[in-house]
Amino acid sequence: MPRYDVPTIPETITVHLGTPNSDARNVTVSFPDYIKNVASSEIYPTWPEAALRANIYAQISFALNRVFTEWYRSRGYDFDITNSTQYDQAFVYGREIFDNINRIVDEVFNNYVVRQGNIEPLFTQFCNGTTVTCAGLSQWGTVPLANQGYTPYEILQYYYGSDINIVRNAPVEPYIPSYPGAPFGIGSSGNEVRTIQVELNRIGNNYPAIPKIMPANGLYGERTAEAVRVFQGIFGLPETGIVNKATWYQLKYIFTAVKGLSELAGEGLAPEEAAEPFPEQLQRGDYGQPVRSLQYYLNVIAYFNPEIPEVAADGVFGADTEAQVLAFERFYGLNPDGVVDFRTWRLIQQMYDDILNRLPEGYEAGAAVLYPGYNLTSGMANDDVRDLQTYLSVIGANYRDIPEVEVTGYFGEQTENAVRRFQELFGLDPTGVVGAPTWDAIAREYNFIRLGTPRP
Repeated sequence: MPRYDVPTIPETITVHLGTPNSDARNVTVSFPDYIKNVASSEIYPTWPEAALRANIYAQISFALNRVFTEWYRSRGYDFDITNSTQYDQAFVYGREIFDNINRIVDEVFNNYVVRQGNIEPLFTQFCNGTTVTCAGLSQWGTVPLANQGYTPYEILQYYYGSDINIVRNAPVEPYIPSYPGAPFGIGSSGNEVRTIQVELNRIGNNYPAIPKIMPANGLYGERTAEAVRVFQGIFGLPETGIVNKATWYQLKYIFTAVKGLSELAGEGLAPEEAAEPFPEQLQRGDYGQPVRSLQYYLNVIAYFNPEIPEVAADGVFGADTEAQVLAFERFYGLNPDGVVDFRTWRLIQQMYDDILNRLPEGYEAGAAVLYPGYNLTSGMANDDVRDLQTYLSVIGANYRDIPEVEVTGYFGEQTENAVRRFQELFGLDPTGVVGAPTWDAIAREYNFIRLGTPRP
């Protein structure tokens, strides 16, 4: 899963050798080789080095903006950029690369221009400055500035404003499309949920019918589902309230448009908008609720698979949890590194869901059922909420500080308050949302009260 808060340099970039809708072929080359080709095609190697470097910074940032915003991929194309100067920048496949340009690009290909206060690579519009002029950099205009002693940074400031910075030594990573890989909806949580919440809230400024999601906390509840349904209706998509690939990229396309992320004078993307509050991976030394969730899932899998050891669900990713993860990875054919990345986490959830779907009706035999595999939040109404309320009402009858709830199957304010009080008393984050650790704690307390099952 890609990060949204830290733009990276893609190892490769796919270029369409024509205008966007033309029947031309695509070529995939390394990002440095792409920039070397563009620089050798767009500018003259005899120019002063400061002019060359300023132009190359602009070419890098332009290309990275296309990749970061998924400008073409969000529109359904299978490439990142074209070689048409009508839309992008020149690229002549197979051409000769000039020696000094080769050297400069090797030094600076992972540096790019940003507007101060924003994180996206700036859309560094440019033109040749002779036959074509524009609001951005003039390629030929950089030459007299360099001859006057301007540095590359000062040349960029001259054209793009004094409020720019150059990000240096950005990490290089394989390109990964931003779509999480599977549809998600009510009950989901994570950075992908927060991303669409932020996007919907900003799009809603231009389309007021879309309800605001406050807070944008990465938890997919009924409010988020309603905002997605309204968005889908406005833009001609099936009104499912589920974010599939088509909805994800339509959101990205419209968000980029209303924010002007691919415009020189656009609004820009602030760091707080792109923040990712959920960890992208879990490993030894981590702790907290995400680790508790991981331990719960793996312990249930371990109950049915003797090859995987059980561990104490204490929220600490120590040696025992690492051994548990390693056993899971080995058994299910993953790289056994003991790190729970996006792929490992998805497979853990898939195995857990398979277990739930295979359990016979009545397996619980009077005890609490297993966690249903998604977050229960305010506004939901189903049998899982009814089960939750059943457990809370029994617990509330035995704990003065936990209000009893009516078993209605609707997750309203009364249920949320009871969940918060339970979480406070049992040392969990008092979010009012029922994830795996909260469900597990409620189930264990219910089983202790009803059946005398020992608490861990």
